[in-house]
Amino acid sequence: MSVRPAWWQLAKGAAAAILTWFICLAIFPEQLPIFGAIAALIVMQDNVDQSLTRGIERVVGVLVGVGVAIGAGALFGPQSWLFIAAIIVAMGVGWLLRMTPSAANQVAISALLMIALGGLQLHYGAERLIETAIGAAIGVLLNALIVAPVRTSSVHLAIVDLTEHSAEVLRRIADALDEPRDRPWLAEMLADARGLQDERTRVHALLREARESLRFNPRSRRYREGLADDDAQFQRLQRIVTQIIGMARALADLYDPELTEDPFVIGMAEEMRRAAHDLELLVQSEPGAEAVPEPLALTTPLTIPRPNERHWVLIGSLMEDLRRVRGRITGELD
Repeated sequence: MSVRPAWWQLAKGAAAAILTWFICLAIFPEQLPIFGAIAALIVMQDNVDQSLTRGIERVVGVLVGVGVAIGAGALFGPQSWLFIAAIIVAMGVGWLLRMTPSAANQVAISALLMIALGGLQLHYGAERLIETAIGAAIGVLLNALIVAPVRTSSVHLAIVDLTEHSAEVLRRIADALDEPRDRPWLAEMLADARGLQDERTRVHALLREARESLRFNPRSRRYREGLADDDAQFQRLQRIVTQIIGMARALADLYDPELTEDPFVIGMAEEMRRAAHDLELLVQSEPGAEAVPEPLALTTPLTIPRPNERHWVLIGSLMEDLRRVRGRITGELD
């Protein structure tokens, strides 16, 4: 899902383009600084690391694009079809140099602008390259020095949501061991459990974005410790999620209403609810909030001395997964 950029990011992009315009106009008064303004806008990304990457891509793209335009002009002269030739050559050069798609596009756009503005001379291309470097540098500096974007708060909230959802699925598994459930209920429970996988993937992506937002970021020091804690918590949580999904799958595949009559299964359901309660204690609803001490509800590991003759496979599978969930909540397992 795309997220609308903050208003100050748009304001910084406009400020970078305007500042670049006047600086370049002072250096090269005979030409409108279109290349510089475009560079300043392009490099204003969601984080400083991306800005630096886009800035390098833009400068390299202009360098190659200017070379393509000047070369094409020298070979064919100012022909009407020179635009088409420049596009084909620019994309071919980008492919040969193994550029990223965005960098290859920069080459083609730069070549087209050179031809459209009528500048096929070497000195004109050199000036546009300097102009582009100025715009890219201004964009990167403004993005880094003025409210540099940080993407850490969404990570913590996503981990809280994943934890609470995991605890909810664990309680639903316990509900299936308390009262007989039909197949549609079990199918819904399993679908809910599988949804944890999508949430886990989303947290992975958010963590990657958060790390990128702190790279080369002057504000990173105050956020790194919190992000490291969230990362460690997620590494612990994703193993628990794996066990819960496995429990839901095993229950949906091997479920029998007679399970609810087994006294040891009733005890297992209670331990699952305790595990769900303690799982929610692992995270705080707000990043940086002080933890409120609360004792764990988990008791000593449940023991089943006599296996159920018909359902011992399912019970044994659930017991082993519950043991691992318990161990990771208490920190006994890594």
